[in-house]
Amino acid sequence: MPDVASDLVSMLKQDFKFHIKKKDQINIESKVKTVRFIGELVKFKVFPKTEALYCLKLLLCDFIHHHVEMACNLLETCGRFLFQAPDSHQRIKVLLEQMMRKKAVLSIDSRYTTMIENAFYYCNPPEVAPTVKVERPPMHEYIRKLLYQDLAKTNNDKTSEKQSSSARVLRQMRKLHWEDEETAAYITKCLIAVWNVKYFNIRCLANLLAGLVAYQENVGSQVVDGVLEDIRFGLEINHPKYNQRRIAMVRYLGELYNYRMVESTVIFRVLYIFILYGVNYDGTYSELDPPDCLFRIRLVTTLLDTCGQYFNSGSSKRKLDYFLIFFQRYYWHKRSADIYNDEYPFPVQVRFSIEDTIANLRPKLKLYENLEEAEKAVMDALEELKPKYVEMYPELVNEEMDKKKAQQPVGDDDSLCPIEEEDEEFEDDAQSETSLQDGETEGDTDGYSGSQSQPFEDDGEGGGRHGTSLSDADNDPVYDGEAPVVKSSAQPAHCPEDDDFMAAFDKMLSDSILHRNQESVKPQVDIVIPMNIKGSAIKKTPKFVPPTISSTSTPEAKEPEKPTVNFVLMTRRGNKQQFKNLAVPVTSELAQNLKDREEAERMEKQHVKLLTLNINERQEEEDYQEMLASQQRPSVMNLNRDRRQKYHHPKGAPDVDLIFGNK
Repeated sequence: MPDVASDLVSMLKQDFKFHIKKKDQINIESKVKTVRFIGELVKFKVFPKTEALYCLKLLLCDFIHHHVEMACNLLETCGRFLFQAPDSHQRIKVLLEQMMRKKAVLSIDSRYTTMIENAFYYCNPPEVAPTVKVERPPMHEYIRKLLYQDLAKTNNDKTSEKQSSSARVLRQMRKLHWEDEETAAYITKCLIAVWNVKYFNIRCLANLLAGLVAYQENVGSQVVDGVLEDIRFGLEINHPKYNQRRIAMVRYLGELYNYRMVESTVIFRVLYIFILYGVNYDGTYSELDPPDCLFRIRLVTTLLDTCGQYFNSGSSKRKLDYFLIFFQRYYWHKRSADIYNDEYPFPVQVRFSIEDTIANLRPKLKLYENLEEAEKAVMDALEELKPKYVEMYPELVNEEMDKKKAQQPVGDDDSLCPIEEEDEEFEDDAQSETSLQDGETEGDTDGYSGSQSQPFEDDGEGGGRHGTSLSDADNDPVYDGEAPVVKSSAQPAHCPEDDDFMAAFDKMLSDSILHRNQESVKPQVDIVIPMNIKGSAIKKTPKFVPPTISSTSTPEAKEPEKPTVNFVLMTRRGNKQQFKNLAVPVTSELAQNLKDREEAERMEKQHVKLLTLNINERQEEEDYQEMLASQQRPSVMNLNRDRRQKYHHPKGAPDVDLIFGNK
């Protein structure tokens, strides 16, 4: 039925012409529907290409308001088809260039500007270099497929499919060539790179690692070390492009704790690093943790949301209670920064995330209202833990007192430092030592074993996880005295590479200074001509001597004379200047440079002279044409000039009585 297509095309053309003639800014939906229908028919070769190009040309003639949207929709529908077609490529290219020129010239809304650019780059995308695919060995590709693709298929609704897929990936991973060091290292690298896995499938990767530890013991410790190193790397770099990676790593660490791959000591040590490493509570600026950087709060809440639910009994519960005190101080330290005010308030999303996290872990815990309350709570916690440290570590107290005495000046007892500051510094060292001792004790009770490395999926087993390890921990005095680490920064370690670098830097600096001293100062090219020889000798120096005349001829020379150029050499002996004539051959580089410079100056003067003459001639021609035009222009007569009487100025002194009247 060819009549249907022809009738449809004619009706669409009539509708399009109707919308073009109607200048009202209404019924934009009908206009867009018409042009998109035309574009779809063009791609199916029902609507002629020439007619579509003519429609686009009409829209560009009056490129304002709704015509901009109609043109952009038409290009987005069939623009690329017309641009790729050989018979319409040149015409659509010209129209696209015309559209971009109109966009640059016309003053249109920014929304229309964005639409025009999108339509143009959709039809004619910019040339970009093709992405280079990394060539990997087949074994590496297979490992990545198992971990990043097949393992992701476990995120289904059916439990049987989840278990079967997880078990299949585990069986395939066990079949790999673990004796090969390169293969084993690449597997460990892929297990650490958790940012390549979808966020909701991180738990599956931790489950797989827990199953592998029973057969490959070294993998677990290597992956945990890599995760902790990457977390520390994120704290030191603190760049926004690593934010998603840091979130994935923290979530991975929490899932590893849930599957009994790490101990609670590691979790709390990481938590305290988040709120202490590079943080200055005295108000000074820190590059590692700027006042406007709130990402560490998100890291803490992510880790607590992942594994904080299991810190509900024994020493882990007390450790979490102490940490929440220090965490609230860090939160109020951030919130009390000077950058937050009424115009730029503190983000409510951060406050809500903290409140939700603490409400899930400790529903009955009362949050502090300001920074002063949080500081007071921290001081009370340190005072509460002080007797336990004094009883457990008396040698630390003696060492701290010796340090205080060595730092204090000789004088009365009144010049001693306050007790509170001494307690705070003592608590810093004591808590760090306790944290290390706690790690050794808990490592003995919760070490890697065959039963603990099995996957953990039931909440009931989670409670049992802490029940087995905390039964011994409650009787250990180290757990009773557990407290957070409050050291604010780590001391930089000295390494021989630093000495080598400083030695190489000093050598490079000394070589640079020595090289600078040996450099010769370039003489000044243009020397001022002395006044005493300016009128005599120098006038003849820049001129070339004819080939038949030689300035350095001697009566003894028998060879044919060569053309030379006269130069004057100026020397100074004391305060007296001496001048000496030199005859330089014409073929020498010095003479050629002089000749080239004179020729360049002559050409430049000739060019300036020609420009000046042209300007004068053009001005004279314009003046002559203006004079001819003024002579041919008819003179305008003012007919009302004679009808108006001239005003005759009064002569003599003005009459006062006539002006002011008689009294």
